Amino acid sequence: MDAPARNWHDFASSEALALGFAETVAKVLSEAISARGKATLAVSGGTTPGPFFRTLSRAKIDWAKVIVTLVDERFVPEESPRSNAGLVAANLLQNEAAAASFVGLYSPAGDVESAARHANGVVDALLPLDAVILGMGGDGHTASFFPDADNLAALLDPHAKANVLPVHAPSGIEPRLTLTLPRIASAGFIALHIEGAGKRQVLEAALDGEPHLPVRTVFDHARVPVQIFWAP
Repeated sequence: MDAPARNWHDFASSEALALGFAETVAKVLSEAISARGKATLAVSGGTTPGPFFRTLSRAKIDWAKVIVTLVDERFVPEESPRSNAGLVAANLLQNEAAAASFVGLYSPAGDVESAARHANGVVDALLPLDAVILGMGGDGHTASFFPDADNLAALLDPHAKANVLPVHAPSGIEPRLTLTLPRIASAGFIALHIEGAGKRQVLEAALDGEPHLPVRTVFDHARVPVQIFWAP
């Protein structure tokens, strides 16, 4: 398969990246609201998006018409310090964005498989997603598409019927819930948000000749070109 196009948006600092990226996402959401009266935004967790979330939360858009959901989630309640829902509540759903609605993936089911079945129906009502914000780990995973996931082939199946699947991966620590590849790939806007020289090298390797890295699969199947937002 040919190497994907590189749509890099480089910024000099984390602060500049947060500002520029937030402006872009706010524009995407506003355009979706104008076109169909609402917008859906799926975001990722981790340590990178905090400044971006806090900047985006101050954007002057009609947040009451925005639904925020997650790309993936750990099978932990929102009170856990490892919850992506908790991260979003504390950093994004503040200021202007406090008016947005939030739909998480976690539910207090007996196991992650049951929670995934519940989330599958919840997410179905949100589709199509207007914007998806992805991160990436140093191992080349994005969403919860970990290289050591026991069902990686199902997660990356471009024809998967499920919206959400459970994930068991030693490197993921807790069981996870994640959107499947086709739900991410069909979004109207897809951005990969990374920082640091190390992650840039991993991504460049994936785009150049390491198609087995999970992040490459998103680039290969995305309906629109994936936009890369990076700062050193």
